[in-house]
Amino acid sequence: MRSWPRYVIILVGSLFIAVGTNFFLVPYKILDGGIIGIALIINYLSGAKIGPAIILCSIPVFLLAWLKDRDVFYNSVLGLLSSSFLIELLGPFQYYFLYYIELGSISSAIIGGFLMGSGLGLMLRFKASTGGTDLLARYITRYIPMNVGVIIFLSDALIISAGGVLISKETFLHSILTIASGGVATGLLTLES
Repeated sequence: MRSWPRYVIILVGSLFIAVGTNFFLVPYKILDGGIIGIALIINYLSGAKIGPAIILCSIPVFLLAWLKDRDVFYNSVLGLLSSSFLIELLGPFQYYFLYYIELGSISSAIIGGFLMGSGLGLMLRFKASTGGTDLLARYITRYIPMNVGVIIFLSDALIISAGGVLISKETFLHSILTIASGGVATGLLTLES
């Protein structure tokens, strides 16, 4: 029974990530960092589905988790699969959301980043993740005393910079807002008491 709260948190975090991705980032072709950011770049360039792209891009990280920490691997598998599934499940509802709620690209970047960062932060707080760079950040904190949110922010900045070659300056700026607000949310939710 002790694992039920963790599963609920993983599903709630996955829902936050899916809502942030589908309703706030994708409509304006804004990037996020991490594995999701890589999947978004793949989606924007080729039209490939975001959920399956996340799963494929996560395979190397999951191999590391399998070798280093099986508990984290099992918890992260649920986070990966549920967030990927919910991203695909909510994708068709994007039109309805945009029809009823009209936000600009800057507001969408900030809100989307905050939702996604909150989802990741909730999962990390309960020793789970989506298996992306947040999982790598957890391993890095074992060796370097830094906040997980800061490490995720730095890795996200690298991915956004790489994606910046493929997108406009405006979208690049919005993507920076996304990872900044996401980093703040993740950092706040993973603060040690």
